[in-house]
Amino acid sequence: MAKKTAKTARAGGGRKSAAQPPKGTRMTTGEATVSALLAHGLDTIYALPGVHNDHFFDALYKAGNRIRTVHTRHEQGAAYMALGAALATGKPQAYAVVPGPGLLNTGAALLQAFSMNAQVLALIGQIPQAAIGRSLGHLHEIRDQAGIIARLVDHSARIARPADAPRLVADAFRAMASGRPGPAALECAMDVWGRIEPVAPIGKPDKLVPPPLDEDAILAAAKILGTAKNPMIVVGGGAQTASREVTRLAAMLQAPVVAWRRGRGVLDDRNPLSITLPLGHELWREVDVVIGIGTRLLTQFSQWGHDKDLKVVRIDADPDEAERLHKPAASILGDSALVLRRLLDVLPAHNVKRKSRKDEMLERQARMKKRLGKLGPQIALLDAIRAELPEDGIFVDEVTQIGFASRLAFPVYKANTFISPGFQDNLGWGYATALGVQDARRDVPVVSIAGDGGFMYAANELSTAMRHRIPLVNIVFNNNSYGNVKLIQKEGYGGRHIAVDLANPDFVKFADSFGVAAERAHDASELRKALRRGFARRDGPTLIEVPVGEMPSPWEFIHMPRVRGA
Repeated sequence: MAKKTAKTARAGGGRKSAAQPPKGTRMTTGEATVSALLAHGLDTIYALPGVHNDHFFDALYKAGNRIRTVHTRHEQGAAYMALGAALATGKPQAYAVVPGPGLLNTGAALLQAFSMNAQVLALIGQIPQAAIGRSLGHLHEIRDQAGIIARLVDHSARIARPADAPRLVADAFRAMASGRPGPAALECAMDVWGRIEPVAPIGKPDKLVPPPLDEDAILAAAKILGTAKNPMIVVGGGAQTASREVTRLAAMLQAPVVAWRRGRGVLDDRNPLSITLPLGHELWREVDVVIGIGTRLLTQFSQWGHDKDLKVVRIDADPDEAERLHKPAASILGDSALVLRRLLDVLPAHNVKRKSRKDEMLERQARMKKRLGKLGPQIALLDAIRAELPEDGIFVDEVTQIGFASRLAFPVYKANTFISPGFQDNLGWGYATALGVQDARRDVPVVSIAGDGGFMYAANELSTAMRHRIPLVNIVFNNNSYGNVKLIQKEGYGGRHIAVDLANPDFVKFADSFGVAAERAHDASELRKALRRGFARRDGPTLIEVPVGEMPSPWEFIHMPRVRGA
């Protein structure tokens, strides 16, 4: 889903505010910012310190155990950990880094947060306030840093004085949660963090009140869905908070629910109506009404096709989303859970009597499972993970051949337990993100998968996992190459391999050098035993290396031909 227009505000930008500060406690900007973060319920910040943010980190120290600082070995690690924590909890999370290279090192994670609608607050340092924009060559100076930030987030501002900090923090939290969720950023100059002035008392934030629902649009949707002969539901990341409502809607309509990447787990995969991409494609030509919930429907419209016989109903948080690809017959704006609760109230009066599709869907599922048997090597390893990971355990996907197969064949039983990178799909995101997931959800086991190529993007964060005793279990599937690229070069370019073979460390010895519990598993049976030991170990991280060879291609189940329209 394309994001809402970035909102930017430069508070002061080097000039003193004309308004007189209210009477209150004298604080530094750093202290006022930390106090405002605490008022919004933030209890952890992921960070890498530096001279531009010294006063802010001193404020974190003074806050004591009210806020935890988890420091990483690279700025990308801090940002990805904040992303993982936000995805795992559904709540805002924050990270702090220095300007210039520090900001740029977090760019991929911010881009990921933007594309995944994750509430990540970036706290970015700046050069001295009076020097901003003057190209004087200060340490970490970057031309138009605010402009760069504004293209990566939904909302950005610069804190120019202590008294402004609470309001700007509140604005950022409000922006992250309003409409389509997304990241925000606050800059602060290095000489402003330590500036002192009276700051008004910082109270609890106002509760956001959702806008009223469009009852006419809900009625129109109910009439279309109620008379549908062959409806389908497609869910994306925006439906993760509406699992219960989607389950009820699917039963009421006897509609299969297609989930891909970010939508996995919205409907329990043990439900016969829960299907992944290839079975959705098989059914697409038969559908007369599709309802998209928190999804762009990009794959369906751009690859599978559409025609005049297909009616579209949409539920989106972004008012610009509904007509981006195709004009819907009905469009409802709002939080998916709230919209669906109201739709479920209205729909029964318009819904035709429907017979159960259980037997039909079980038969179709069985046929598709047989087809997916082509991916046997990947599925055997995924089955081993599923057998040991509890139902509420969290699986963190990565851009790897096992990851691609997991999006098609890994059973997911609960919402927010399959964390996949969505349309950015950037290599190397997984390990540090999974550390954030496990740090924020220490109550459940978390497993992270990676190929040897992707894991080495953030392998240094094994140090962070040990320093903060994060009990993540990480599996590295090692084929000594960028396996997916190598497969594409083999199939599409006559085996002309270039830039794909890798020189790796011994991953078990590498992890052991950090003090991480590490072992090697050679097959699915050994992997199960290693996972059992890893999940039982809750005082620190585990790494399991699995040597693998060439694997079957999953692409025939992902990039599928048009079946409707010209």
